[in-house]
Amino acid sequence: MHKKILVSLLALMTPVAAMAEAGDWVVRARAVNVSPNEDSKLGRTVNSNVGNVMSPGAKLEVDSNTIPELDISYYFTKHIAAELILALGTRHDVSVHGDSAGVIGNQKLGSVNLLPPTLTLQWHFRPDQTFDPYVGAGLNYTAILDRNLQFSSGATDGTKIKIDRDSVGPALQAGFDINLEGGWLINADVKYIWMDTDVKMRSGNQWTKIDSLDINPWVVGVGFGKKF
Repeated sequence: MHKKILVSLLALMTPVAAMAEAGDWVVRARAVNVSPNEDSKLGRTVNSNVGNVMSPGAKLEVDSNTIPELDISYYFTKHIAAELILALGTRHDVSVHGDSAGVIGNQKLGSVNLLPPTLTLQWHFRPDQTFDPYVGAGLNYTAILDRNLQFSSGATDGTKIKIDRDSVGPALQAGFDINLEGGWLINADVKYIWMDTDVKMRSGNQWTKIDSLDINPWVVGVGFGKKF
């Protein structure tokens, strides 16, 4: 008898998690770290298109940044959801590295501002449980809002550089929700985004390509959300 009473009291004290169902909307807010996994061929491209003025191994590096992110999900079924990721603009410093023996040298070129909305389709493995892991895949469009850079030292001091174009590429995603009572949830998420562009340098009246830059960031975030 005492055991039954204890079990009943524990049941009353345990929060009832709100699970996602078809037709639900979920809004999440995250803090995310955007960490580029860049691939740059700056030295070889400059030497081929401009002249032998850089170390062949010189490359462009793009630094990391931590930004707020807002995303909205819609559940077509309790397992399948579409998520629109609306990260705010993320600013990154761009620098030349690995050119200690060249004319241009190692230097900071300035910064670029990226706006990378991403749409993914997710599969939720355990939507009826408190712990609900998921995977997703989709498409990213990165608008480069502030794309102007310049060399600031050496023989090319003041030479203008620009990021030439926006980027469209695939995105992969994995994460989990911890479902809480009242429709609230805790979320952790990681995405890998394929993001590439060309970098050009102004030479006289022409823009000459000096790099094919793959930025390809890892985006790792934690946050909370609410189901509606």
